[in-house]
Amino acid sequence: MRAAIISDIHSNLPALVAVLSDIETSGVTPDELWCLGDIVGYGATPDACAALTDNLADVCLAGNHDLVIRGDLDISHFTMAAGEAARWTAEHISDRTRAFLDRLKPVGQRREAGLYHASPRDPIWEYVLAIDQAEECLSAQQERVCLIGHSHVACYFQKNGRRTDGALAPPGTVLEMRDGKWLVNPGSVGQPRDGDPRASYLILDTDAWTASFHRVEYPIDLAARAIVDADLPRQLADRLYVGQ
Repeated sequence: MRAAIISDIHSNLPALVAVLSDIETSGVTPDELWCLGDIVGYGATPDACAALTDNLADVCLAGNHDLVIRGDLDISHFTMAAGEAARWTAEHISDRTRAFLDRLKPVGQRREAGLYHASPRDPIWEYVLAIDQAEECLSAQQERVCLIGHSHVACYFQKNGRRTDGALAPPGTVLEMRDGKWLVNPGSVGQPRDGDPRASYLILDTDAWTASFHRVEYPIDLAARAIVDADLPRQLADRLYVGQ
């Protein structure tokens, strides 16, 4: 079974459309689409992103932005710009989008893989970016393979015996995952933070246990203009161009 894994869309419709189109035309033909959360927040097209994700995803998690916007988490945890975007989103989303977000959870499981928005230890807030941190997560996780989002960085960590390794995953990276324990992040669709502004996603094959990382160019100007037109903080538009 092959699944396309997306995460951290953040109300960026041009990026989401580009990723979905790339998946459709790549020749891979995944059987399922899994979303690891943060459908909304930061960007200016929450309803369209929520509708597409609701219609197409076979499983979808709640991210911390989704939880803040629906009122489950205190907005004071956010930076000023993120908080302003969250307030704008909460005021502007439709009843359909709100109902969709209300039924999501930050954890799940699919085809023997654990799914967590942030990490197996803290599904909502933990950014897994360091080897020692990942080693603790790998030791604690119940599943052999876990997929995480939240950091907006395409990367992976592997524990085989006593050794834990990890690395960034540029496009074209293919993981052979039959052995060991794994923690894999597909990167962000709507707001990458690894220096590559292209939208990121992952294809997972649970029969062969391989994972391949992909990047897609999209019209950043459209996403940035929507943010500016909505009077959201300009920095949320500018960061899209640099992948930070």
